[in-house]
Amino acid sequence: MARIELKHITKKFKDETIIEDLNLTIKDGSFTVLVGPSGCGKSTTLRMVAGLEKQSGGEIWIDDKCVNDTAPGLRDVAMVFQNYALYPTMTVRGNIEFGLKNRGITKNEREKLINDISEIVGLAPHLNKKPQNLSGGQRQRVALARAMVKKPKVFILDEPLSNLDAKLRNQMRTELIQLHKRLGTTFVYVTHDQVEAMSMGDEIVVMNKGVIQQADSPLKLYHDPANLFTAEFIGTPAMNMMDIRDVQGLDLESSAGIGHVGFRPEQAILSTSGDSGGYVIDGEILTRESLGAENIYQIQSRTGVFFVKTFLTPIVTAERVKVTVPYEQLYYFGLDGKRLRGIEAGTKRLVAAGGI
Repeated sequence: MARIELKHITKKFKDETIIEDLNLTIKDGSFTVLVGPSGCGKSTTLRMVAGLEKQSGGEIWIDDKCVNDTAPGLRDVAMVFQNYALYPTMTVRGNIEFGLKNRGITKNEREKLINDISEIVGLAPHLNKKPQNLSGGQRQRVALARAMVKKPKVFILDEPLSNLDAKLRNQMRTELIQLHKRLGTTFVYVTHDQVEAMSMGDEIVVMNKGVIQQADSPLKLYHDPANLFTAEFIGTPAMNMMDIRDVQGLDLESSAGIGHVGFRPEQAILSTSGDSGGYVIDGEILTRESLGAENIYQIQSRTGVFFVKTFLTPIVTAERVKVTVPYEQLYYFGLDGKRLRGIEAGTKRLVAAGGI
């Protein structure tokens, strides 16, 4: 296992700064997920840890050793790529064995490692097949097995499930979580899919434009976002957000410095009559998406479209409704996008006069 520290990391491509003064500690044995929109710098960060990209500034430490000048093959890091990077002319056994031969491991040791690991990842019946005869999920397992035989301190996985269909992605998520628990090794995982991040990682690092927005547990990110970007990026549907200029009924003194007010879709109460215990938004149901036990409503209000998630009996589409948000469930963000935390304690001062 290994603890990873990134200290004041900067990465530039020509005159463009991709990552600037990034600081991050990845705990020993954790399953840490870097998540963010395309181009946010998450894959570049991983490649720098693996030694495949050279940082423009700063230090990378693995197990209390600075690896700035350490070659990729000597960092004790194994990387699993999005495209699997398998050798098409080799069998599954050959792909897994290739790196072991280069390290001078004896044939008997190689056979034992291959057999043990192929059992773990479910490849034992497929060792003599070539990649073109495997499913997408099986190819991904070959890539994992090839990384596992190295017995690295760190596994780095760059969008490994993005080429799989939805059902197989869900299955592989579970398998990767189980594999991490079994190995107890540090996993660093990159994805643009926040649902994937939230379901897999024990620590999530949210990135945007080369900057870490927040690094926390999944529940902390969801219930206690540090800023506007994290609040809107994490969650399906995303947090509903209102520009303070469109919000009626908030005490002007209390709203000074506030840029936006938000609420989670499941924290709102949907009814045909308003609830006096919260902030009320008048609206009309545009669509209802039924997902079995839950329903997701798209609501058109005077100031925009909101989403409400409920487990109650469905309401007829196109019916006029009132969305009530308890005051304690409102989130406040400053003009700079940062979370304002003192406002919640004073919500009793806020008056919902007339709704939105």
